[in-house]
Amino acid sequence: MMWADLTMILTRDWWHSAWQLFNLSTARIVWNSFLAFIPFILSFWLFRTTLDRSLLWWLILLVFVLFLPNAPYILTDSIHLIAYLQQDYAKSLIFLVLIPQYSVFIFLGFQLYVLSLLNLKSYCQQSQLKSAVLPLEITLHFLSAIGIYLGRFLRLNSWYLVTQPQQLFWSLPNLLTKKPLLFISVCFLIIWLLYEINKRLYNRFFGYN
Repeated sequence: MMWADLTMILTRDWWHSAWQLFNLSTARIVWNSFLAFIPFILSFWLFRTTLDRSLLWWLILLVFVLFLPNAPYILTDSIHLIAYLQQDYAKSLIFLVLIPQYSVFIFLGFQLYVLSLLNLKSYCQQSQLKSAVLPLEITLHFLSAIGIYLGRFLRLNSWYLVTQPQQLFWSLPNLLTKKPLLFISVCFLIIWLLYEINKRLYNRFFGYN
């Protein structure tokens, strides 16, 4: 970092600019983080308690599946960081405000996804369903990749299944074209790879099974 940047950091104008730049993404980050927390919280209610699988349990499970893609969806918010990097902001603002802000946001968002599935894994193991863990993980990775595409490109939300089911239904054939299939496939592989890495780290350092 140049001396000019260090000098700029000490000025009141720099702090004002840093606060303005930070707040450009605050509303988006807060909202997307809230959506990512929903499946995480539900996973404790569903998978970390001894509840019977009643009708209510299955309904909450459906809500869990619908909102789960919101956690890995945060990975795609990196496009906003890239857009800001292409603008004429001071390097000190980029390295001390933008990159840390989005790094923490994206990291925490994906951790919510990992922990949600680890809670599911623990539940399956306790319920003598260990053989179902891998198929369930792969299925949820794939559904999450589809959900990310629907949210990022078609701007559809998790609750559209209830509020606007027709719009969601008529959007599904679009998934069978070349570009959506390519995006979903790549997204699925990235989610799976990152999940497996994080799962092993949790198991090694925290004994999280």
